[in-house]
Amino acid sequence: VQLQASGGGSVQAGGSLRLSCAGSGRTFSMYGMGWFRQAPGKEREFVAAISRGGGTTYYVDSVKGRFTISRDNAKNTVYLQMNSLKPEDTAVYYCAAASVSFGQVRTTSDEYVYWGQGTLVTVSS
Repeated sequence: VQLQASGGGSVQAGGSLRLSCAGSGRTFSMYGMGWFRQAPGKEREFVAAISRGGGTTYYVDSVKGRFTISRDNAKNTVYLQMNSLKPEDTAVYYCAAASVSFGQVRTTSDEYVYWGQGTLVTVSS
């Protein structure tokens, strides 16, 4: 699976962005998907994950209630809707795919096998 992330940009605090991650191949729906981010000088951290069918989602506490992960398997795309953005959300955001059983999600980076190239999100105060 090849992944292409897009949708990053610069916004003011309180604003919104929607990231997209387009996957290639007919097996996209066989993978659990996740979003990670890496801020300057920090380690990459888990943000959100979604199961193969989209029925299970999981978020890091710092984004709960502000971010929403979703997927459209017909379009081979996973989304991350980010609302009420804060300066501390500034990072390069990566999408990734993990081999999972139906209904499961993965939350650690070493469980993901395919990665997109990253898209930069900058939130100013």
